[in-house]
Amino acid sequence: MAMRLNEDLDDSGEMHDINVTPFIDVMLVLLIIFMVAAPLATVDVRVDLPASSSKPQPRPEKPVFLTVKADKQLYVGEQHVTPENLTSVLDQTTQADKQTTIFFQADKSVDYETLMSVMDTLRKSGYLKIGLVGMEQAGSAH
Repeated sequence: MAMRLNEDLDDSGEMHDINVTPFIDVMLVLLIIFMVAAPLATVDVRVDLPASSSKPQPRPEKPVFLTVKADKQLYVGEQHVTPENLTSVLDQTTQADKQTTIFFQADKSVDYETLMSVMDTLRKSGYLKIGLVGMEQAGSAH
């Protein structure tokens, strides 16, 4: 008489092998979903960009800074000015060269209305080249 020993069965008759077929089915379905979704998730707009032969603009020897402090006081360089004499002080500082870039900086607590009022004064005075100055955030990847 032959005796058959099944090593996968224990005394209670339970089988201890893991059925991996459902896992393979799930993985194949996920693979198909990602294969279909991946091309739709990327934007691929090809553009033939022109080459630029211009040199980087040199920094001015003595930049003109216009500053608005937290208490709304205006300064051109380190000279305190009022909104009424802002134009005359800028004309003296720039020798009336309206093409001079004015570097505009303001405290972060200054309200938007004050900023726009100063910018409007600059525009009316003919100073259209305005550089906004801000602080770089340390460690930002933007």
